[in-house]
Amino acid sequence: MAAAPSRCLLVTGPPGVGKTTLVMRVFETLRASHPNLTIRGFYTREVRESGERVGFEVVTLDGRSGPLASSKVSSPESVRWPTVGKYKVDVASLESLALPELQVKEETDLFIIDEVGKMELFSSAFFPSVMRVIESNIPVLATIPIPRNGRDIPGVARLRNHPGAAIFTLNTGNRDMMRETIYNQLNCLLQKR
Repeated sequence: MAAAPSRCLLVTGPPGVGKTTLVMRVFETLRASHPNLTIRGFYTREVRESGERVGFEVVTLDGRSGPLASSKVSSPESVRWPTVGKYKVDVASLESLALPELQVKEETDLFIIDEVGKMELFSSAFFPSVMRVIESNIPVLATIPIPRNGRDIPGVARLRNHPGAAIFTLNTGNRDMMRETIYNQLNCLLQKR
């Protein structure tokens, strides 16, 4: 008897390899082939000015957006914000957009979480919400960063090692094949719901 396909599909790979692009293409293809699906979640998008990346924003699948991190922010409250490299992380904005999207509800067919990374994990409420989604019986497509210098972020390591997770490591040579594989696996899971 073949093992049941994993319900938690984690896409990883180096920065800039196309993880978000892959997830969004799978999302768009699923939306087109299954217009009645209830898909909840969010993705992160770069914010650029004059061709230079100056931050990231959180975008819900229904199109609402807000700041995630910025190298240009300088408000009185931002001095207390955590930093990742040159970016200040707006945890309150992340939580106001992402946490409502991570509520486990019976009518949800699929969760998309892009991404579970260092910036998002500054929110003390974010990882418990992600774990509730992972532990639910609802399929999940998420992105996680690749370990740097052999070290993984503890929360990310927990996801990577979760018994129900399947890891898809993306590179420039396998992106199209991976997109098709992930779409087919999700399609199979969604037909059984």
